[in-house]
Amino acid sequence: MAILDVFKRKEKKKSVLESKDKIQEATKAPEVKVFKKPKTEKKPTKKKTGIVYNILKEPYITEKATDLSKENKYIFIVYSTANKIEIKKAVESLYNVNVLSVRTINIPRKKKRFGKTMGFKAGLRKAIIEVKPGQKIEILSV
Repeated sequence: MAILDVFKRKEKKKSVLESKDKIQEATKAPEVKVFKKPKTEKKPTKKKTGIVYNILKEPYITEKATDLSKENKYIFIVYSTANKIEIKKAVESLYNVNVLSVRTINIPRKKKRFGKTMGFKAGLRKAIIEVKPGQKIEILSV
C-alpha cells in the first residue's frame, strides 16, 4: 500500500500549492505606474586617473629637448606598449594642453660589456609631442 500513498501525497501537495496561489492573487496590491523624468545628458569631464602613469614614464631632458620646447615640441619616455592615441590622451589630460601631433621613436637595446660578461643597455621608446601654439608644458629639471 506504500505505493498508493506516494500518489496521495503528490495530490495533496498540488492542492496545497493551488490554495497558496489563490491566496497570493487575492492579497496582491494593484500595480501603480510611476513616471520617471527623462535623464539629461551630462557633459563628459576629463578625469586624471592612474592610467596616465601607465603610459608616460618621464620627460626626456637633454639639450636638444630643451631647444625643441621653444618650437612647442616636448619629448617624453613612454612605455613600449603605448600607442600614439593613448599618448595624446595622456598628455592632454595630465597637462591640460591641446596636442597637434605625436611622433614615436623606438631606440633598440645595445650591447655593453661588464668585465668578462656581456650585457645589454636597455632600449626605450620616446614620443615627440607637438603642442598648440601659445600653450606650453612646465617641465622642471632637477
